[in-house]
Amino acid sequence: MTGEVARVVVADDQAVVREGIVMLLGLLPGIEVVGSAKDGAEAVALLAELAPDVVLMDLRMPRVDGVEATRRIREEHPATQVVVLTTYADDDSLFPALRAGARGYLTKDADGDEIVRAIQEVVAGRVGLSPVVQRRLLEQVTAEPAPSGPRLPDGLTAREGEVLTLIAEGLGNADIAGRLGISTATVKTHINNLFAKAGLHDRAQAVRYAYREGLAQPPGTNVT
Repeated sequence: MTGEVARVVVADDQAVVREGIVMLLGLLPGIEVVGSAKDGAEAVALLAELAPDVVLMDLRMPRVDGVEATRRIREEHPATQVVVLTTYADDDSLFPALRAGARGYLTKDADGDEIVRAIQEVVAGRVGLSPVVQRRLLEQVTAEPAPSGPRLPDGLTAREGEVLTLIAEGLGNADIAGRLGISTATVKTHINNLFAKAGLHDRAQAVRYAYREGLAQPPGTNVT
């Protein structure tokens, strides 16, 4: 965004805070404040008139809160990005705002450089998150168990399920090896294992088994 000016609307229900943010932004390089709003409803209404690059959005406001306003802005004015600027960094504030489409999230102890950086990041198509928020997102991700996916029949492993699906598609061992990036010897081992687990004796049985268990679709089947 070098050399360009980001046009910003500030939304905050507290007049003193709102005016202070507007004043601060007016002193920062690369920022032009084009409007301000006292709640989410007013912020959304200003979008059609002003078409800013970014809305700097408080969360807890009357009439329409920041999360709902963010959702409406992203639906109705997708070219405008939202950076949340709020007192709160708890999960009940953070995650609804991000799910609504906010691309940046700062707390109100952020300094001018952090605000400029977040605005520049979202205008450039990236995310603008404070270090506190980044740490919280990392903690959330690492705390969640990896999805296990659908349970496969007869104790098949995920890789054995992949091999079986490719058998049902008519691929030979060499093609399966190429598709999965493994050796043909490894493919044979997977086939022997899955045949033993499922009680299969040949590829024809394996294909029927794959169809029956929903691991592959018979030719001509429409998938919607």
